[in-house]
Amino acid sequence: MRRVLLLLACVLLIPAAYASSDNDRPIAVKDLPAQAQEFIRQHFADVPVTLAKVEDDFFDKEYKVIFVNGQKVEFDRRGAWTEVDCKYSEVPASVLPAFITKYVHDTWPDVKVWKIEKDTKDREYEVKLSNRWELKFNFKGVLTDAEED
Repeated sequence: MRRVLLLLACVLLIPAAYASSDNDRPIAVKDLPAQAQEFIRQHFADVPVTLAKVEDDFFDKEYKVIFVNGQKVEFDRRGAWTEVDCKYSEVPASVLPAFITKYVHDTWPDVKVWKIEKDTKDREYEVKLSNRWELKFNFKGVLTDAEED
């Protein structure tokens, strides 16, 4: 009886493990959602793409684009950006909401935004700066958290 239960458990767990594993595959930039292609043309036109890939999870789809200079942009299933990570260079100002640009410039005039993440579920932006500070803003432009890394 124990062996039967063990076998049954294994049979049930194998499909669950397969479904939860990521299915990453490279794609052409032209295969990205139209909104993601437009974002790249608008904000990263001068930077060649090294790799574009789709991550197919069981219930969701996510796209990642990595550029030659190491910068990375992530998009949700519709092609809306969720993260822009420019490593040690500046996130294009055209990507940043005006209130974030204003706050950073008014507080630290010489500091650059290296990374921004947009969380539509929690309705907030998380920003990493060149001075090692991490800031969180809600979608209304209110600073909700700040900490030094």
